[in-house]
Amino acid sequence: MHQFLPYAWFNGECIPFAEAKISIATHALHYGTAAFGGMRAIPNPSDKSEFLLFRTDKHIKRLTQSAKFLLTELKEDYVLNALEQIIKINKPDKPIYIRPFVYTSDLGIAPRLHNIETNFFIYCIELGDYLSPDGVTCRMSSWTRQEDRSLPLRGKISGAYITSSLAKTEASLSGFDEALLLNSRGKVSEASGMNLFIVRDGDLITPGVDQDILEGITRASVIELARSMGLKVIERPVDKTELFIADEVFLTGTAAKITPIKQIESTKLVGERKIMKKLKSKLIEITEGRSKDYDSWITRIKLN
Repeated sequence: MHQFLPYAWFNGECIPFAEAKISIATHALHYGTAAFGGMRAIPNPSDKSEFLLFRTDKHIKRLTQSAKFLLTELKEDYVLNALEQIIKINKPDKPIYIRPFVYTSDLGIAPRLHNIETNFFIYCIELGDYLSPDGVTCRMSSWTRQEDRSLPLRGKISGAYITSSLAKTEASLSGFDEALLLNSRGKVSEASGMNLFIVRDGDLITPGVDQDILEGITRASVIELARSMGLKVIERPVDKTELFIADEVFLTGTAAKITPIKQIESTKLVGERKIMKKLKSKLIEITEGRSKDYDSWITRIKLN
């Protein structure tokens, strides 16, 4: 059961979460004409009066770019102001997940993006580990990741997540934690809501942006960190068989953070994961505001 924070941003102001309601005739509800973001924020371990948001600028930029696919202009400074206000009014004392959402708010029935009203809201929930930090089991999904020529996959468009939902439930009902999807060319694309990395012979490998992946912010952060550590990072197509013989396999995402895959279908994977552990340790250090080199990745919001 989700623990929602008391206040949401709705119609340009902070109001009680229970009062932030939309009509059952809302256009986005019927056609998936919406875009969303997902951000993690935590209390500063060394100063509980301060909240830390990870890569706020990147998240806001992706959200405003996603809005463009809906023919909607969403100003970055407006989103930042709303985020600051919603954090300050809620005064959270636990790690949270923030969900900003831009959507077609008209009550019309025609599927369209022109001559239509749009709106924007934010709500927050308390969130610990989305996936087990000890590792997850995965199956190859029978569902195929969509192509960019049919959906704007570089945006987090809500309608696109029907495939993720089908894949996740298929995996869960067949006894697995997560699903891995192939793209239309038969190459590994991503999980239901996470990017994928493998390690082979000391190289960090991940499907490139030409493999119909979401351009994940945690993914980009891991790539940058890996290169700063002197690791060779290769973005290229990945075959299903590579997953079974890789030295390490792990997922990245805002909710998932960095999560190892311990089993794919009936095959148990090796568990040492030296490179993943090094990257995860550094990412935790950054998100907790303990890395001077990457302090620019953190937005600090005073609760008082």
